[in-house]
Amino acid sequence: MVIFAIIFLETPLLCAIVEKNGVKWSYLVGKEVAPMFLGSYEPKMDDKGRLILPAKFRDQLAGGLVITRGQDRCLYVFPAAEFERMYQELRRAPLSSRQGRDYVRVMLSGASDEIPDKQGRIVIPPQLRTYADLGKQLAVIGAGSRVEIWNGQAWNQYLAEQEEAFAQTGEEVIPGMF
Repeated sequence: MVIFAIIFLETPLLCAIVEKNGVKWSYLVGKEVAPMFLGSYEPKMDDKGRLILPAKFRDQLAGGLVITRGQDRCLYVFPAAEFERMYQELRRAPLSSRQGRDYVRVMLSGASDEIPDKQGRIVIPPQLRTYADLGKQLAVIGAGSRVEIWNGQAWNQYLAEQEEAFAQTGEEVIPGMF
């Protein structure tokens, strides 16, 4: 195996791991591969507040995850390592900023660390189920670096309301996108 490493000023380390035949390879940025969650799923929650994670998300969340309040009355689910990275950013919020203090309090006071069981189930704590108005019908969506858990009906309504804005989003909102 040959390992190539290039050091950049902004990125601590970029490695390409190449097998002898050059076929098998992967890229690592820093210490971990950045997670990417994609797609939408409609699982059901059981009476004990357990949710079976979509199969495509299980490997990235198997080592542990953090569930917390999200914006728009949904829940955010982060892999433990991604939440730790985000927590380090939250710590930079100045204590003199009322808005910063409020955000950190709301985000962290509702956080719950979980480890999926052998069936890929996690328990959503009661206070988080109440916050997001979760019933049996859920929408679990990939949102890039995180997973979001929504009340199924609320997600469908949100998506319908956002369709026009999505269609009109262009270069001025997300530079370099198109």
